[in-house]
Amino acid sequence: MHRFLSISSKSTFLRNRKQLHLPFTCPISCATPNGHSCFHYLNQKSASLGSRIGLHRFFSSGYFPNRFNLREQERDGNGFLRLRGLVGEVRSFSSEADRESIEYDVVIVGAGPAGLSAAIRFKQLCQEKNADFSVCVVEKGAEVGAHIISGNVFEPRALNELLPQWKQEEAPINVPVSSDKFWFLTKDRAISLPCPFNNKGNYVISLSQLVRWMGVKAEELGVEIYPGFAASEILYDAENKVIGIGTNDMGIAKDGSKKENFQRGVALKGRITLLAEGCRGSLSQKMMKKYKLRENVQAQHQTYALGIKEVWEIDENKHKPGAVLHTLGWPLDSKTYGGSFVYHMQDRQISIGLVVALNYHNPFLNPYEEFQKLKHHPSIRPLLEGGTVLQYGARTLNEGGFQSVPYPVFPGGAIIGCSAGFLNVPKIKGTHTAMKSGMLAAETTFGVLHEGSNMEAYWDALRDSWVWEELHKARNYRPAFEYGLFPGLAISALEHYVLKGKSPFTLKHGKPDHEATNVARLHSPIQYPKPDGILSFDVLTSLHRSNTNHDHDQPAHLRLRDPNIPANVNLPEYAGPESHYCPARVYEYVPDEKNHLKLQINAQNCLHCKACDIKDPKQNIEWTVPEGGGGPGYSVM
Repeated sequence: MHRFLSISSKSTFLRNRKQLHLPFTCPISCATPNGHSCFHYLNQKSASLGSRIGLHRFFSSGYFPNRFNLREQERDGNGFLRLRGLVGEVRSFSSEADRESIEYDVVIVGAGPAGLSAAIRFKQLCQEKNADFSVCVVEKGAEVGAHIISGNVFEPRALNELLPQWKQEEAPINVPVSSDKFWFLTKDRAISLPCPFNNKGNYVISLSQLVRWMGVKAEELGVEIYPGFAASEILYDAENKVIGIGTNDMGIAKDGSKKENFQRGVALKGRITLLAEGCRGSLSQKMMKKYKLRENVQAQHQTYALGIKEVWEIDENKHKPGAVLHTLGWPLDSKTYGGSFVYHMQDRQISIGLVVALNYHNPFLNPYEEFQKLKHHPSIRPLLEGGTVLQYGARTLNEGGFQSVPYPVFPGGAIIGCSAGFLNVPKIKGTHTAMKSGMLAAETTFGVLHEGSNMEAYWDALRDSWVWEELHKARNYRPAFEYGLFPGLAISALEHYVLKGKSPFTLKHGKPDHEATNVARLHSPIQYPKPDGILSFDVLTSLHRSNTNHDHDQPAHLRLRDPNIPANVNLPEYAGPESHYCPARVYEYVPDEKNHLKLQINAQNCLHCKACDIKDPKQNIEWTVPEGGGGPGYSVM
């Protein structure tokens, strides 16, 4: 792959692309008047990794653009051709069967906090040890940060270790926490409780903005990042060892036929592969199952929550930069774990959201509609009145914590970040732990490639780190709420104020989230109020604010293992829960020609939240990656 004359202009180009309204198809880096280069953002119909960076298939023919000004060529230790010149380094790629195969030392799936931290730390070690190893990060979002969403009060501990000069290097971390409140909500009141959080020294941020900045830092170190490519499969050698990933084919029609712009996916081969896909990563799930990673350490099942969030611009006289509010109680019932948050960001912006644990019982419960109700609470409504919604999104998060962390190492690589599940539930923070896990994996990976050590050392490093200490102290908070809201609060208070995380026991999680759903006859339907279009909105209006986009003419990436289960089981027994838990109206029951209800999947609406993959009662829905570049387009989430 080639390196550009300048890295910093990449993110600037991405930020300005939509303002320019240009149908950019920039096939290779091009110099700008200030000596910087254009970012290789291409149209979504360009299908192969090679074409997205301007290499396409001409390397194998011996043709190179004259703009490279190559000065010399050499073979590296693996025999791969390296071409060195004024613009950096080009690595050749060969044809394997009918798709391109590109070799790297390290392949990382996911340009989120964990993946980028791993890439940065690995390249730092290369500089420190004068080693020359290549790193590729592949990202399914159209650009770095496009799929990143978090209601984020950021603890900078891991960033302090990774990039200690982040303040001087203008990281988008500018709003320190100024106040910290904790309320218990009833339908009409907000009761102030002692705040269990210690957010002194933390910051209110947009995680999507931070990740874009981290992407620039990674590229400055020589990391190659390719957004718009979805890792759809794991590649193995003859001994069942992971040797990289394959990106999905592009240009396939909904009926499975090849369109005119069809191009085969690319094989990205790495000596080590790190999976940093985020919560419920599809490849990570396959690795856990194939290599029995949970069983290896007797880890419990993972448990999840669905977070739904909006960013608002509010009146300046109501804005208090750095103010943090968390709530429990209404609109959720006492048997449903969850809570809301309101974080005051910069520029009159606030993040507001609702997190609902997906082990809720009532199949009629609709997390999206519960969030709409929340905004009408007498203590929340005045803050939003007169304001404007800027963006909407949703994503699941891991809540299993210490008990649910799988053995993270598989032959040829490891699982890092939220794919493994390092969220500290009582802190409501997982970014710093995800980043640290990526850094530890990078250090282990460097030891494997440079010193011949073993990847299993990552597991030992995790257990010797402050990540493990944090998760162990926090291990009993989430399962405490299996007994209901008030018993959970009592046990949590005991853990926090008396035992201080040193309990002589470890509580277990209840049923997996999909098994927790009761049959419909045990509950009454919930009548939600109609949206007023001022504070509350219908799903399609919100969906528009997420900038979600998919090519409609592609196979549905949401697949039913048994197409008969929705009509024969989910609808009659569970009242069609897909139509309730999905925050994007992907699933609808519509009448067919005989007036029988059938499940319609609107895959183009998908926010990639993964709730369906988790909550479906019969685990009949399999979430797979759509064409790269599809999905939400977050900028301030």
